[in-house]
Amino acid sequence: MKAADVRAKTPDELKQQLEDLSKEAFNLRFQQASGQLENTARVREVRRDIARIKTVLGQKNRAES
Repeated sequence: MKAADVRAKTPDELKQQLEDLSKEAFNLRFQQASGQLENTARVREVRRDIARIKTVLGQKNRAES
């Protein structure tokens, strides 16, 4: 996911996507712990997407204030 894609979304869409990614990150950690994770790079992608969304949400909140 690119930063431009994230910035184009509304705060409600971002919060929903953040929730989905958090669930995915949990599932990936669970798979990794049990040795079933095949695509280990996905963990890093999800972590970075979560950080990207949190950053943009913070920027939008500061812009509103």
